[in-house]
Amino acid sequence: MLKVDNLSFGYNSVPIFKNISFRVEKGSLCGLFGPNGSGKTTLFKCCMSFLKYNSGSVSIDGCNVKRKKIEELAKLVAYVPQEHKPPFPYLVKEVVLMGRTPHMGGIFGISEDDKDKVREAIEMLEISHLADRPYNQLSGGQRQLVLIARAMAQETPLMLLDEPTSALDFCNQIRIWNILKKISARGTTILACSHDPNHISWFCDDVIVMYRGGLVAKGDPKSVVSEQLLSTIFNDICSVGYMDHLMMVYPKNIQVGCPVAATNNSSP
Repeated sequence: MLKVDNLSFGYNSVPIFKNISFRVEKGSLCGLFGPNGSGKTTLFKCCMSFLKYNSGSVSIDGCNVKRKKIEELAKLVAYVPQEHKPPFPYLVKEVVLMGRTPHMGGIFGISEDDKDKVREAIEMLEISHLADRPYNQLSGGQRQLVLIARAMAQETPLMLLDEPTSALDFCNQIRIWNILKKISARGTTILACSHDPNHISWFCDDVIVMYRGGLVAKGDPKSVVSEQLLSTIFNDICSVGYMDHLMMVYPKNIQVGCPVAATNNSSP
């Protein structure tokens, strides 16, 4: 479904990533994992043709993205950015309806099918109570839910999500990942960026790990997300354990209290 072949990108003379190659199979929920600054968001933008990469190729369903017009690409891939602040006070239901734009016929306008897809996406994300509210007055977490609903309404074979749960509370994080599992089970291919190794190991079928501008690992999260890998990319601050057969990543050292304050309060 998504094939990235020997992709390289840089700003002027500063390389962001080099020689990235991977495939994401149809119907797979694949995680894109790595520390800040490793090039994950830039990779997404190259896959969407928002940025012109220096070398290599990106193909979606066998089609080179560079050869596709924007309206054609919009039928192949939906993108959920980290954040989105529109300048106009669109209602939530109008923002979700924007996902249907690639499918709308010029003179025919909004069809009953468009309305049904919007309604289905809003109900699946459980944001019906927000449908008539201005999108730009929502919290960051609520806006993320709306953008995911918009991507669902777009009905593309591929979805790219850049940290889709970063502004959500714990309950909604788990709920969104479960929804993404349901969407991929229907045959939609999903590549989702996340900084949480637990989410990657719990929900993803595959994981791609980027570090210092390169791809350092790919495969089953249960084997890839190891203590050795995490020690390399996060400077040896993580441990991996298991709770009821569920893999858990946790910090090795948690400092409790304030040593400086304790010293100042100690008697001479």
